Amino acid sequence: MRPPTTPVPAQAALRIRQRTTPSRITAVTVAGVVLGVVLGGCGARPASVTDAAGAAKYTLSTSTDAPTKEIDNFSWAMYAEPFSLDYAYAFDYPDNTVLSNVCESLFRWNADLSTSPGLATGVENPDPLTWIYTIRQGVKFHDGTEMTADDVVASLSRHLDPEVGSFWASSYQNVESIEKTGDYEVTVTTTRPDYVFNASLVGAPGVVESAATLEEAGKDYGNSKTGVNCTGPFRFDQWEAGESITLKRFDDYWDPDLKAKSKQVTFTMLPDATSRINAFQTGEIDGGFAIPSNAIDILKANKDAGSLYFGNDTSVQSMVFTNLAGTFQDVRVRKALMMAINRDALIKAAEQGYAKKTDALTTRSVWKDVPQQTTDEAFDGLLSTPYDLEEARKLIKEAGAEGSKFVFATASLNAAFDITARAIASAAKEIGLEPEIQTMSNDKYTTLFSDPEARKNVDLLVTSWYLSSTEPLEMYSVLRTGDFSNYGGWSNPEFDDVVNSAYSVQDPEARGELTGQAAKLASEDVVWGPLYETVTSMWLGKRITGADPSINYMYFPWAAQIGGR
Repeated sequence: MRPPTTPVPAQAALRIRQRTTPSRITAVTVAGVVLGVVLGGCGARPASVTDAAGAAKYTLSTSTDAPTKEIDNFSWAMYAEPFSLDYAYAFDYPDNTVLSNVCESLFRWNADLSTSPGLATGVENPDPLTWIYTIRQGVKFHDGTEMTADDVVASLSRHLDPEVGSFWASSYQNVESIEKTGDYEVTVTTTRPDYVFNASLVGAPGVVESAATLEEAGKDYGNSKTGVNCTGPFRFDQWEAGESITLKRFDDYWDPDLKAKSKQVTFTMLPDATSRINAFQTGEIDGGFAIPSNAIDILKANKDAGSLYFGNDTSVQSMVFTNLAGTFQDVRVRKALMMAINRDALIKAAEQGYAKKTDALTTRSVWKDVPQQTTDEAFDGLLSTPYDLEEARKLIKEAGAEGSKFVFATASLNAAFDITARAIASAAKEIGLEPEIQTMSNDKYTTLFSDPEARKNVDLLVTSWYLSSTEPLEMYSVLRTGDFSNYGGWSNPEFDDVVNSAYSVQDPEARGELTGQAAKLASEDVVWGPLYETVTSMWLGKRITGADPSINYMYFPWAAQIGGR
């Protein structure tokens, strides 16, 4: 889950999530943009989203035109290089954008955010502590060996191994054992009821790798030299550090409906946003996700070069207070900074209107299984921080924080992120705080979400945090005391109790009610500062088509769908 900006799991970042996709704000006064998002049904039927004047700003599509032919290759732009292709550390957009085409999970996350069978054909939950998975037969790893229950056990067990240090260990917090109970059957036993665990298996926590490969590669598994040996429609071929990653089609792939329509895909690292957009327009690069917002209108107008698509997302751009022992120790200071940011202006200046203001850390799309009324109650109960400089200055004075300094980590991920960073810094100065901007490379910024040492002396950062399942509790679970992604070290026993209780509730509505209580507690303490929701954006050059414009690309073999027009 996701972490950083553009675009780690909800835990993710850019889960910068930019699971790196970060992005942020501005201080100009403008009318807010009204986004009425209603997903269409099946196929490519779009849902219209309008601006304040009622004109169509963009539409949400569930798919793109089906390809008419196979192709030899296509290229895909990446704003940053993956941290690793080891699924245990795949915690951000770049990692998962590549890995989703090479490695597969027990279940699939579809474009409409529903789930379906993957490497597991089914699951049984005979009692609150037992999950029995039927493993698909006839599936081959890229080295030609056949997947069995032994591989599943070895793969899942890595999340329990402290020597591995999986970034997704929290998904396995209640797991007591993972055992082979048949040639194609695996049983997971938990110490307490956990009705979030199974939902997590659509993502990195459910990835299956060859047990033999894991043993042979050891600590080199997933790096640029060793790569991975999984079951996806593409196999790892080459990783030229700092330059590109090449995947080749795997002809013995088990699912004929998702056999790759391209013999090869090359992921090219282009950290500079301008270079990426130029490459799209010239045809040098065939496609990419997380299109910089300042380039969207330009690309939309260049219909001869390709097409821009918008789709379902689970990302929220937020400020993360990473040091609650310094300037942001007092909740009044955190609240004041939120109130000093004109989010309507931010959305227009940073995202060109392609976003929606929110007070929540989750999108409504991940409350998929929760009744509408329960969801509404959860969202309506959140703290609202309207733009009010006078009140913000008053809070700073009451907290005795006038003149307090803080370190604000940023990166030049894209124009929106730069604008957001400047807006936050400007807002802080407006209310009497003194920000020290620490600008990092895109790759170094991504490490802030996975390495506590990298966050030392950092008080604030921005993230585009996506959830990697349709379970809103995933978001609030990372804010519990001691969690890997609880970057500020916040601790609230009442919050912990509510979240832990919710884990044991099977009924989605009752679990949703508890999740709403947790959301309210985190909101009142302004643990993170939600700014706005974004939309998944995707560019397809004129010679390719087929991929779905949905955040599910993080865990679904989207590249296999791409072929020639």
